[in-house]
Amino acid sequence: MLIIGELINTSRKAIKEAVANKDADYIKQVARDQWEAGANYIDVNCGTMVHNEAEIMEWLVNTVQEAVEAPLSIDSPDPKVIEAGLKLVKYGQPMINSISDEKERFESILPLVVRYNSKIVALCMDDTGMPETGEDRVRVAKSLYRKLTEAGVPDENIYFDPLVKPVSAVEKAGVEVLESIKLIKLLYPNVHFTCGLSNVSYGLPNRKVLNRLFVVQTMTVGMDGYILNPTDKEMMGVIYASQALLGQDSYCMNYLTAHRKGIYDI
Repeated sequence: MLIIGELINTSRKAIKEAVANKDADYIKQVARDQWEAGANYIDVNCGTMVHNEAEIMEWLVNTVQEAVEAPLSIDSPDPKVIEAGLKLVKYGQPMINSISDEKERFESILPLVVRYNSKIVALCMDDTGMPETGEDRVRVAKSLYRKLTEAGVPDENIYFDPLVKPVSAVEKAGVEVLESIKLIKLLYPNVHFTCGLSNVSYGLPNRKVLNRLFVVQTMTVGMDGYILNPTDKEMMGVIYASQALLGQDSYCMNYLTAHRKGIYDI
């Protein structure tokens, strides 16, 4: 299971203010909190800072790495900003968030994936737009898989994102994601998956309940990565418990460790 901590993102008011004030102590604390809570990667995203995004990305990457020796997920719509971040990564194998099968995006991001030997979040989207069905997602995944592997990217570095939509807007959105994961997993058993999980509950009350249940549902069909808030004890507790029940936790060690840490004192 790969947990990508999502909190260092300038779309969040507190992070935007910390960046504006160059409050390194606050950024470091957010990084430490996520790392200590069980994140495997720290996502770094300053995409809202369009006028000096590369400069801010460099500052954020350096600041985070002063706090934790964590692998980083470099997240931006701008390939130049992604490379600015990748050049500074010190710890572990970097991740790029993200590539898609849109021609311009693919051609600009692929060289970075190869040059920096990074893991890659591969969005199941192409120039026709957001996928409507599970079949649309699988079609795009096939194209992305072929192009990535032909370029030398190994299966284990590919993390397909089936693009979760809100069930409040698309009734079958959850089912489409589940079907997509199952079909892609059958075709390419050695690839991985990740997603921005909370999209599924957008616009609805009791979002945390829906998010936690969708974690369990997606895990049962092969999802093995999430972009989420790892300091959410209830969510992390659900993940550890689900791993134990799905036979993905040898002797339930992760579950027992979470119990000893007080994850379930809720």
